[in-house]
Amino acid sequence: MITVIDIVLGVVSMGIPLSVPLILAGLGEMFDQRAGIFNLGVEGIMMMGAFVGFFTVLKGGSPWYGFLAAMVVGAVMGAVMGLVSIVFKAQQGISGIGLYMLGWGLSGTLFRIYVGWITTIEGLTPINFGPLGEIPIVGSVLFGHDPMVYITFALIGVSGYVLYRTSWGLKVRAVGTSPRAADTLGIDVNRIRFQCVIVGGVMAGLAGAYLSICSAQIFADNITAGRGFIAVALVYFGRWTPWGVAGGALLFSMAHALQRSIQVYGFSFPYELAVVFPYLLVICCLAFSFKSKDSGPAALGKPYDREFRG
Repeated sequence: MITVIDIVLGVVSMGIPLSVPLILAGLGEMFDQRAGIFNLGVEGIMMMGAFVGFFTVLKGGSPWYGFLAAMVVGAVMGAVMGLVSIVFKAQQGISGIGLYMLGWGLSGTLFRIYVGWITTIEGLTPINFGPLGEIPIVGSVLFGHDPMVYITFALIGVSGYVLYRTSWGLKVRAVGTSPRAADTLGIDVNRIRFQCVIVGGVMAGLAGAYLSICSAQIFADNITAGRGFIAVALVYFGRWTPWGVAGGALLFSMAHALQRSIQVYGFSFPYELAVVFPYLLVICCLAFSFKSKDSGPAALGKPYDREFRG
């Protein structure tokens, strides 16, 4: 007989790996926005990362080579975003949508040309922690995930350290808050912003690769299912902090896992309502989070021109 505790443990165990792509993409977008760049193209970068990672593994590469390839293509697409929005000073929302369309369309086209059919690949093997996995309650929740889960949660702390404890993190926050003041202190605003969009692209590519290599072990159109846009929203929900972004990603993923559990256990609950429940939760959380007195980076979405004195 299935108990409430079994269901709760099942939801938490399922929700942790589901949160990985959201945390990765959200942390990358956090660095973008902290530096003043609003990148709506995260979804497109994730799609390209998902395809390139999948294709690398399909052609005989190890999953780790797939992640590496996805990070490279993510960095390239991040650089494209930087070129358009920082160098050419295009409206960031429009250039982000263009990047999304490019990634979405290009990944699907390449898949149809070079693969053409749905096929599975070998993903990462979960780590065997031995006796630790047998610990009551926490054993099944904390242990037995694939290595990327633990790497992702370690990156939350690393991101916090980099952002708040290093000189580079201080520069990132400065150019996102007051680029003019940062410039007068000798900080190269555009260089810092370029570095951040590349970091954001690397993280988004990694997030996409996790979906195709670890979660689904296939590639298909719309495999990201809007997670890139959710990651952008989670940055607002998390108030531009690594811990807030991770907390929002876990909240959404637990809701997603609960929705799956409702279907798996055959509860008499409307299917349509269960499917939209995680997205309704995100909308509600965002609506309430905007009532907070905390504000985002003051220069978010604003191109910087050191010659302009207006």
